[in-house]
Amino acid sequence: MKEQEKKDQQGTLPDAAAKWEAELQADLDAFQIYLRKMGIAQNTIVSYQSAVRQYYLHHPTLTIENLQAYKRYLIEHYTANTVNAKIYGLNKYLRYRNTIQDGPDLSLDKYNVPTVKRQQKTFADNVISNEDYKLLKDRLKEDGQLFWYFIVRFLGATGARVSELVQIKVEHLKLGYMDLYSKGGKIRRIYFPDTLCEEGLKWLSEKQVTSGFIFLNRRGQQITPRGINSQLKKFAQQYGIDPSTIYPHSFRHLYAKNFLLKFNDISLLADLLGHESIETTKIYLTQTSTEQKALIDKIIVW
Repeated sequence: MKEQEKKDQQGTLPDAAAKWEAELQADLDAFQIYLRKMGIAQNTIVSYQSAVRQYYLHHPTLTIENLQAYKRYLIEHYTANTVNAKIYGLNKYLRYRNTIQDGPDLSLDKYNVPTVKRQQKTFADNVISNEDYKLLKDRLKEDGQLFWYFIVRFLGATGARVSELVQIKVEHLKLGYMDLYSKGGKIRRIYFPDTLCEEGLKWLSEKQVTSGFIFLNRRGQQITPRGINSQLKKFAQQYGIDPSTIYPHSFRHLYAKNFLLKFNDISLLADLLGHESIETTKIYLTQTSTEQKALIDKIIVW
């Protein structure tokens, strides 16, 4: 009799675990349908589901106390970005649960797990220096890589995003600017310096290109941002430049920092870069950690 009871008890735990897993999976499947209706990307859905599953591995029920305890656990074990990603998932799950019923211990329509604040760096690293920018331009020109020379020139002299760069046409160089229209109907105007227009139009004339997009791949299609980034990394290695500083957005940083050195008007810079808030532009006021170290070495003499 005792032997039979022992076997029954051993079978109880696996059965309970299987039932719990099945119920949780059914809940996560329904949660996925809810997220898809909201237009959430599949990768994000998987991330949110993972956050919910992890929560239930630590706590059997949804309560404010349990959610706060779980947040403390996350903070102790993950970076701020990861913590917030998991919290976003939990908060979406709380909204989903509210469409079904309120939880037993809290009103799910009134509670959000607060995210954690990220500590903003006081420096911006991995930005190309003016010296390396000049080196890259010079070497590309010397090696006859004019297509890539002008990609670097346009990025560095306009502050354009790479997605904007690929939209530049010959007609824009003749005008001296390019207007881009946002979904909200706002216009973002990118100006091209006269010297860049003259040099660019001469290059295009020699290629007998008189209209259309400037930066095309071998198939005659607009080159992709990924293709630009990949090739720039190869040139960086070829010319002995730190590859971590060579990426399309690095030249946008360079443009902004040089602009502020020459003309210290952050409001105008925000307008030129297409920033809706000056707060976004303020990152360009920071120095790299290397620049900060050089400054400290220079001024701290006591």
